[in-house]
Amino acid sequence: MKLDQIVECIEGLFETTSNPNFKAESGVTVDSSKDIKTVGYCTNLTLEVIEKAKLNSVDLIITHHNAWGFIYGLSAACTEKLQEYEISHYYNHLPLDDCDFGTNDTLLERLNLKIIEKTHEEDGFFCGRVAEFDEAIEFSELVSKLETLLEEPVKAWQFNDRKVKRIGLVCGGGGLTPHLKIGVDKGCDVYITGEKILYTIEYAQHVNMSLIIGSHTFTETLGVESLVVKLKERLETLEVVKIEERHLEAIG
Repeated sequence: MKLDQIVECIEGLFETTSNPNFKAESGVTVDSSKDIKTVGYCTNLTLEVIEKAKLNSVDLIITHHNAWGFIYGLSAACTEKLQEYEISHYYNHLPLDDCDFGTNDTLLERLNLKIIEKTHEEDGFFCGRVAEFDEAIEFSELVSKLETLLEEPVKAWQFNDRKVKRIGLVCGGGGLTPHLKIGVDKGCDVYITGEKILYTIEYAQHVNMSLIIGSHTFTETLGVESLVVKLKERLETLEVVKIEERHLEAIG
């Protein structure tokens, strides 16, 4: 199967392709010009991911993040290695955060939460959610549920004694105080994200907002998986492989 067929199928899943920022936040970074038989997926593009893709005979890597430009030298090194191994790469960032099968919605669905409102707008995409349980649960139960889903420990601060009914969520990089403030303004009992910053913890304590922080990588992996599952449903001949990433953010 040709890469352009796969990209056309992926883009057909999204309702935001008319957003002028869609192409800036998703697309092909390397096209090997080879037919695609096996697709590998994960959250991040790294040299380690590319090596694992090669071992699994992956023809196309689909990620949430492109190689970050501020990890100096990584993007060029990944491009060089992908070209050497003749592996194509496609990423989808903010559109996947925004869509109803993406990073945020998939995690909330797995937690049995009902979405109340899309929040945290960036470049015309909504990267956060406010959601509610049908019945309030204990904070410790929510922590346990999240650790089971992410398959890693989370960091948790219970700064109020309320049961959890309403939560604010930004999968991945929602760790700044303005991100948390949206949850405060929306009356959330708990805020969940994937980045830990001192100021946000202090702010959460100041406003009595309980806080749960997983990893940037694994709060977003389920969304990439959801995208690839939908792709497989439409292009049944594709083989799909999950590329396992290390829990770097949970070490230590």
